[in-house]
Amino acid sequence: MKANRQRTVETDGARLAVFEYGQPAAPATPTVLLVHGYPDDHTVFAGVIENLAADHRVIAYDTRNAGASRLTKEFRGGTGTGPEEIAAGSPLAPYRLPVLVADLCAVLADAGGPVHLVGHDWGSIQCWAAVRDVRAAGRVLSFTSISGPDLGHLRRWFRQCLRSPRRWLLAVGQALRSSYVAFFQLPVLPELLCRRLGPQYARRAGTSAEAATGNAVRGLQLYRANLLGSGVSAREPLPPVEVPVHVLVPLHDPFLSPRLTDGLAAEVPDLRISAVDGGHWWPAENSAAFCRMLRQLTGS
Repeated sequence: MKANRQRTVETDGARLAVFEYGQPAAPATPTVLLVHGYPDDHTVFAGVIENLAADHRVIAYDTRNAGASRLTKEFRGGTGTGPEEIAAGSPLAPYRLPVLVADLCAVLADAGGPVHLVGHDWGSIQCWAAVRDVRAAGRVLSFTSISGPDLGHLRRWFRQCLRSPRRWLLAVGQALRSSYVAFFQLPVLPELLCRRLGPQYARRAGTSAEAATGNAVRGLQLYRANLLGSGVSAREPLPPVEVPVHVLVPLHDPFLSPRLTDGLAAEVPDLRISAVDGGHWWPAENSAAFCRMLRQLTGS
């Protein structure tokens, strides 16, 4: 689906490609902002965009160095880039979670009004941090999370599991599901695998082999930059989430346990959790059902 409008949002060290679809901005028209994950770009939401565009204003963007977005040489870093083991001059520094959240907040500011925020995979991880960020205050009406946990909650969840022998198997199970993250830390081999599997994933994602492979290779830095820390503490209290949150839990997601939502209600006052019969890419594979859920939140 061709965007009604495409523009660039300049952030610290990146030019973000932002795409707008559907209805023009108006007080009575809900706006939905879609944030994709790894190894995708905004086109992973193609079916969702086409469905919602009939009665919504839909904004989507390619996160830094994915799709049509690219890094620039002007990255400054500075405060908020995370623990000091990654210096501002490191090639990993532009991929730190606080930097990604700053990107998202810049897109929120550019949207020109409050949005219903939707995040999948790494996009959801960024959204969780953004809805706790003062820069997003008043800009988010609701948040829908799919297959991307709040990292602070994830670390708390692991600590609580390890304190209770009855929950050790849950922790071991999630560690096994996340074992690919350790593989991504290796040199060369993950890139070779991405180039091998890129064309296969492209057919599933409905994009070109070149685009799918490029997104996968460049996006490996997300895992390398945020493995040992992301600026999110497991010990310090997290800022409150003051917007309604709907967490969709695909029951057959090979990467995330459905039990990761345990304890989340204590941290999110207005929380709804829905299990869906699908895998990690359920929103793309079941866009009509997904959009029906979104419309309940947007009131359309």
